[in-house]
Amino acid sequence: MTQNSLQFETSPYLLQHKDNPVHWWAWGPEALAEAKRTGKPILLSVGYAACHWCHVMAHESFEDAATAEVMNGLYINIKVDREERPDIDAIYMGALHRLGEQGGWPLTMFLDCDARPFWGGTYFPKDARYGRPAFVTVLMRIAETFQNQPENVANNAQRLVDSLRQEPDRSGLAMPGEKQIRDLVRRIANAVDREHGGLSGAPKFPQWNVFWLLWRGAIRFDDAAAKQAVLTTLTHICQGGIYDHLGGGFSRYSVDDRWLVPHFEKMLYDNALLIDLLTEAWRETQDPLYAERIAETVDWLRREMIAEGGGFAASLDADSEGEEGKFYVWGAAEIDAVLGTDDAAFFAAVYDVGPSGNFEGHTILNRLGSLAALSAEDETRLALLRAKLLTHRDNRVRPGWDDKVLADWNGLMIAGLSRAAVVFGKPEWLALAQRAFDFVVAQMSVGDGRLWHSYRSRQAKAPATASDYANMTWAAIRLFEATGQSGYLDLAQRWTATLKKHHWDDKRGGYFTAADDTRDVIVRLKTASDDAVPSANAIQLWNLMALAAITGDTAYDDDARAVLAAFGPVVAESPVGHCGLLAASFDLDAIVQIVTTGSLGSELAMKLNDVSMPGALEVRAIAQATASLPASLVVKLGFDDTSKAYICRGPICDAPTEDAVQFRQRLIEVRR
Repeated sequence: MTQNSLQFETSPYLLQHKDNPVHWWAWGPEALAEAKRTGKPILLSVGYAACHWCHVMAHESFEDAATAEVMNGLYINIKVDREERPDIDAIYMGALHRLGEQGGWPLTMFLDCDARPFWGGTYFPKDARYGRPAFVTVLMRIAETFQNQPENVANNAQRLVDSLRQEPDRSGLAMPGEKQIRDLVRRIANAVDREHGGLSGAPKFPQWNVFWLLWRGAIRFDDAAAKQAVLTTLTHICQGGIYDHLGGGFSRYSVDDRWLVPHFEKMLYDNALLIDLLTEAWRETQDPLYAERIAETVDWLRREMIAEGGGFAASLDADSEGEEGKFYVWGAAEIDAVLGTDDAAFFAAVYDVGPSGNFEGHTILNRLGSLAALSAEDETRLALLRAKLLTHRDNRVRPGWDDKVLADWNGLMIAGLSRAAVVFGKPEWLALAQRAFDFVVAQMSVGDGRLWHSYRSRQAKAPATASDYANMTWAAIRLFEATGQSGYLDLAQRWTATLKKHHWDDKRGGYFTAADDTRDVIVRLKTASDDAVPSANAIQLWNLMALAAITGDTAYDDDARAVLAAFGPVVAESPVGHCGLLAASFDLDAIVQIVTTGSLGSELAMKLNDVSMPGALEVRAIAQATASLPASLVVKLGFDDTSKAYICRGPICDAPTEDAVQFRQRLIEVRR
């Protein structure tokens, strides 16, 4: 083999390391076989292209010849892109947590020759600092332990693997009911920072799962405190430095408690989920700030995040020219030079620009000092000034772009974009979503209903996980809702069948992350706990309820109940960690179904757009095109050729209405 085999990979993250003096292998049967052949332990390094501390460790250690010599002599070194192989990352991150360590990336794990973990950590500096030992010291101590204490290493590895496989006995615990969920919503709302939004403290993440449950609880229980907690959070995120006020799009999180200083990487999934939540918040409030941020973020998506063939790219890096955030921060003198003295002074007063900056001598643009909009004239002036600064910024060295297309993250963006397109009357947004969907179907699918997880450089690779099927199913249902076209529903049913066939736990219910024929995982994990992205089991729970309602097939309802039964005890034990599943569970017995016939611009359709209906099925049968809808839905609702609105809650349907005022009143009633 070549000394560094990463040159043959397609992942931008792996390609960042192709010229390292480290003899890197990509994860796969060849690397694992080499570990067995040599008897060396495995050093597993997991990261992703937009990860700042991954870059730091790479520059300090993996590009250093002396460090690489130690690594090559003692280990089989394997590099993994966590976005390309989330199933691998989840296993070894889970092992690190069981060692009592806080997780994060880069993930640095030490495995035996059978790929079983026995010790690990995250970032290790080249020289001892931050209370951490030098990386070479760690390498030599672990190799010595592996060589001289084989029984201890083997026992530790087996205990970790057993712990990953084990499902603790929580008999006697049951899925929280509505009263418990109502109480949880109140507790979480009380934990939200009332001044700045977000869960109190720092750092602050958008945490869609938490705030989606709060929003659903606010609507379901008419909880004003929960609603205000979400709106305060969204407003500060939209006006904070976590948002790119020139180019659009949200960064992954804020390192402070005010949403001022972001970790500058932009991830597709955060923006997808924020578009979706902001759309629901706008429907309730008609706050122009939310509409503006959605539109600007979609513009960013269209301008900077379209990958090969029309799929959506994964991320933009935090770093450029070796510095985190350099592309995004400003100095007062530079803004003055671009805008001129008078305009610069006006801009500076709004966007917190001062001679000493607001972050390490630089300025992160934000409007936290004055959350409210200015006059229409002033906002128009600001828009022109932002455009000038954006044009100037475009001449800077751009951050790295990870242009691989991930099925699961694309599913999230397609779902969010499809709903926003209908609510805001933007057919061009819907076309953007449809193009990405068509790309995944054409380039990342196998004829038997299977998906690939990742695509880049005309190559689809990496086995699909449960999230790929769940999120793309959600995307298909959302496109069906937006268009009434049954082809999307057919794909949703096909992917649900594939997910059931290859990921379902026949003994306990629920979906495993990895398929039953994924051969390079040491354990198949199954979880419904929240992460930066919603769990596959939470997303698929809602999908199952939606499919049961649309098709009338009770098998979907049976599977939905089995998912809740499988995770009920662990949710009861740790409800805050399962907000996504709890939010989906609201619809188990009485999912709201709404069908409007006629044009998208009809008065009935517009009334629906102006009421937040979280969790509801909202099917738009454009121009009375009911012939393409499932026969069960047509029979259930009794369509005719007029423009009407139909509302069902569970199996009970109202009489159809043509009265827009009556329709809106009924929407408010059924959502509670």
